[in-house]
Amino acid sequence: MIEVLASGPYATVQDLGRPGYGHLGVPRSGAADAPSLRLANRLVGNPEGAAGIELTFGGCHLGFSAGAWVAVTGAPCPVELLVPGSAPRRLPGPAGPRPDPGAEHLRNTRAGMCAPFWVPAGGRVRLGTPTAGLRTYLAVRGGVDVPPVLGSRSTDSLSGLGPAPLAPGRLLPVGPALTLPQITVDAAPPRPVTSRVLRVLPGPRDDWFAPGATAALCAGPYEVSQDSNRVGVRLRGAALERVRGGELPSEGVVAGALQVPPDGQPIVFLADHPPTGGYPVIAVLTPADLPRAAQLRPGDTVRFRL
Repeated sequence: MIEVLASGPYATVQDLGRPGYGHLGVPRSGAADAPSLRLANRLVGNPEGAAGIELTFGGCHLGFSAGAWVAVTGAPCPVELLVPGSAPRRLPGPAGPRPDPGAEHLRNTRAGMCAPFWVPAGGRVRLGTPTAGLRTYLAVRGGVDVPPVLGSRSTDSLSGLGPAPLAPGRLLPVGPALTLPQITVDAAPPRPVTSRVLRVLPGPRDDWFAPGATAALCAGPYEVSQDSNRVGVRLRGAALERVRGGELPSEGVVAGALQVPPDGQPIVFLADHPPTGGYPVIAVLTPADLPRAAQLRPGDTVRFRL
């Protein structure tokens, strides 16, 4: 069992999502940076689709009632492992220093990113603020075993399906690990620094925009807004001019779609995007660049390349 001692700004349980329900209005959801979750699972010997914890801007503190193998990937951040120690803290007293009966006797030991490490029973893992990127992933051998909803354990911030976002005091069960293969990966090279150039393909509604709008999208930098979340990355920059007024009837949209509201400021849809949308889509990210978009943080600048 894992106890959430501190959840940080926003932490959820995520696997690879619940595909196949878009026609019912249910988003796929799942890890915003799926390659990072897949890597974390491989490092501890899980199937790639096992559920883990997605942290937004770090700040999580977890306690482990039983020993477990853990791996951390994604946005790089300090990883602190606290294990039960043998030297209790001592308090001053009239007869000399005495043990503090209320102290939790933990000592720091080394842990890091992109490598499996053992957390003993009673140990804790504390993750700091990422030095780059936005989303960090923690996998535990056996997977986070919360009840699935429509075949997935993912938290969907748009529809509310799946487990609630993590909060202090929450207990997360860990699945069985006896039947899993042995851990064969000692470490993995860290992923390169997130690229600030995202590749796009022409969208299905680029004819709704003025000539040169796609060139304008790719010409200058856009800044990531503080209003971004798992639904989409909201951008601020050159407004993309439309030649057709009115609204588009709702139609299917995919992760990575660049939808443009009337103000001309594009939104890049992420994992929790709605299955349909009524604003025209000028371009769509290549699938390989979608995880990079998921790691953009407020204030970052990004460019697009056709």
